[in-house]
Amino acid sequence: MKTGLTFDDVLLVPKKSSVTSRKNISVKTRLTKNIELNNPIVSSNMDTVTEAKMGIEMARNGGIGIIHRFNSIDEQVSMVTSVKRAESLIIENPYSVSLDTKIDEIKFLMKKKKVHSLLVSEDGKLQGIITSRDIRFQKNGKIAKEIMTPREKIITGKPGTLPEEAKEVLDKYRIEKLPLVDSENRIMGLITSRDILNNINRPYASLDKRGRLLVGAAIGVKDYLERAKALVEAGVDVLVIDIAHGHSELAITTLQTIKKNFKIEVIAGNVVTGEGTKDLIEAGADAVKVGVGPGSICITRIVTGAGIPQLTAIMNCVSIAKKYDVPIIADGGIRTSGDLTKALAAGASTAMLGSVLAGTDESPGDLLIKDGRRVKIIRGMAGYGANMSKRERENMSSEVFDIVPEGVEGVVPYRGSVKDILKQLVGGLQSGISYCGGHSILGLQQNAEFIRITGAGKKESGSHDIGRF
Repeated sequence: MKTGLTFDDVLLVPKKSSVTSRKNISVKTRLTKNIELNNPIVSSNMDTVTEAKMGIEMARNGGIGIIHRFNSIDEQVSMVTSVKRAESLIIENPYSVSLDTKIDEIKFLMKKKKVHSLLVSEDGKLQGIITSRDIRFQKNGKIAKEIMTPREKIITGKPGTLPEEAKEVLDKYRIEKLPLVDSENRIMGLITSRDILNNINRPYASLDKRGRLLVGAAIGVKDYLERAKALVEAGVDVLVIDIAHGHSELAITTLQTIKKNFKIEVIAGNVVTGEGTKDLIEAGADAVKVGVGPGSICITRIVTGAGIPQLTAIMNCVSIAKKYDVPIIADGGIRTSGDLTKALAAGASTAMLGSVLAGTDESPGDLLIKDGRRVKIIRGMAGYGANMSKRERENMSSEVFDIVPEGVEGVVPYRGSVKDILKQLVGGLQSGISYCGGHSILGLQQNAEFIRITGAGKKESGSHDIGRF
């Protein structure tokens, strides 16, 4: 009988290092065969972890967020759209209103779309522009034509204007928006000073070829085609097939169908064996997600008796995936930057985190007080709460005994901004890479040597024999 190991069972053996500063260590990696990230952290597709706000911050800080699927298609598409429009070198389809749009409708649209300006158009041609300052003290009876800055006073650019050229125009005329129009005055796009500044100030953001933030979204294995089609049309960068047991005919059929119908990167899983990895890769997976039961809110191993400890599972899957040059995503069980380092050292290219990110400002849900501490709720997507909520939204029967839960609900401490959490995780990872004598994640994997430890060794690894304040 084989032995399965997880992160607490091992340590990495320190090696000679030539690193002078951990800031010089690269943590760039691949999410899928064709998508690169500036750090290896992926936020989990859980309804208490990743919606639009988390997706935006993850991409701004070099990772990526996967929008959960326990919502309607329209809701999920709206979240993806929010991330894709949060930053862009050129906004290709800027929001606009007509000349006779009333001011209360304009206010509602600005609030709903979370924008501070709207173009005014007629038959697709630029007529004016309205900003939040224009409507601040206006009465509701007025219409767009009466309060807009008219076309003849607007500085515009031509289609194909480069960001550097736009930057010079915006600076020269002290303006915030540069609409792009063709020779017939048709609206072809919009460049904003905010997006240019974001691009300068966040050089490590995860961006697509058009300068928009990267974002992923989850789909199920039943009635998934309509959802997948809507997400692809919304501009999602990667789809994640969300199923607990990924080495199944359902998952393989879903993967093959998606790859056949859409030109999109697809992450498949979850699996824990080399055989499962091989079957998903040969069915078209662009990355494979690994983990059955390691998550803090997952009880799959207790309910089903099935699973493999996470470190061994990663090694099983990497041994096959590297033959196909397909990245592995370590999903679950990571609590610290040390666990993250071990997961990557074992061969994973990225790691999906849930509970570590669930208590942040950007995670969905309200702050609660428990035992005098601020906390946020986290729940497994195979648990009662998530499934009952999904059934209610879809007007399905909500008979509680129909559900066999493989997840639980709990609380995690409030942790502040996700940006600060990512900074600590990435900093710890960079230190871990340097301890192994590497200068990158690839160097970590080439140099990694694990040593098994005892319970006493585990105890020795943490703080001990001192009073705690």
